[in-house]
Amino acid sequence: MRIGIVSIPAGSPDLPPVIDRITSIARDVERLGFHGLWVTDAFARGKATLDPLLLLSAAAAVTSRIELGTCVLQVPLRHPVELAHRATTLHALSGGRFAFGVGSGSTKHDFDAVQADYDRRFKALPASLEVMRKVWAEEPVYGPALTQWPDTHGGPPVLLGAWRSERWINLAAKVLQGWISSGIHTAPEDLEIGIKMYRDAGGTRSVLANVFTDFRDNPAPLPFAHVPKITLFCSPAEARDRLKRLEDTGLDDALLVVPPDDPKQLETIARLVG
Repeated sequence: MRIGIVSIPAGSPDLPPVIDRITSIARDVERLGFHGLWVTDAFARGKATLDPLLLLSAAAAVTSRIELGTCVLQVPLRHPVELAHRATTLHALSGGRFAFGVGSGSTKHDFDAVQADYDRRFKALPASLEVMRKVWAEEPVYGPALTQWPDTHGGPPVLLGAWRSERWINLAAKVLQGWISSGIHTAPEDLEIGIKMYRDAGGTRSVLANVFTDFRDNPAPLPFAHVPKITLFCSPAEARDRLKRLEDTGLDDALLVVPPDDPKQLETIARLVG
């Protein structure tokens, strides 16, 4: 099972400038042998956030090997042609290392902020993905086709962040390149059921994102109110056991969220999985 790291930069004057933090963690993720660096997507939830594709562009500039991914970008909040172009840009800048994790979105405030229809998000997601597929294939959609940058034809691999319903599992397995479940919302038994459904449908890459990790006696406060279903809030020894149990479900990747105020825990994680 591959281990990736999720960075959720906090907008705090007590921390170093964000460019220093994102480039530092990107270098550390690569140096310590992790598979990739991933970022999340939110912007109207009462705290300062940053655009995930721009963050990953900064990470791409200081790395050469690690995968760079979103877990997950809310597609219905953006125009699909413009979003396809931005995704292609990151795909090119990273030398093909971008993994485009996408989802329908879950927070109404984000939709209200850009006048998007929250109630149509589940219909908008597959429709937008189809538009983006056409853009990456240089097919016209609403007007002239977009000529693709060299070596980006077909676009980046797209992984769907969604519940384990048959509809979404089939889309992830038969049309896209992966399925992303959430450590925040997915219980271990649901994860096992979802992975089996995904494999039975022909899916190849299963990812568990947002596994909050903190080995301190008093973990950092969570950026949301509810308790995550799958965490590594435990000792390093127990974390090793929990990761082994996740691997035994058939999971391909686990994406761990490190505390922004204690990035040195990356060293401990690297020793656990090395």
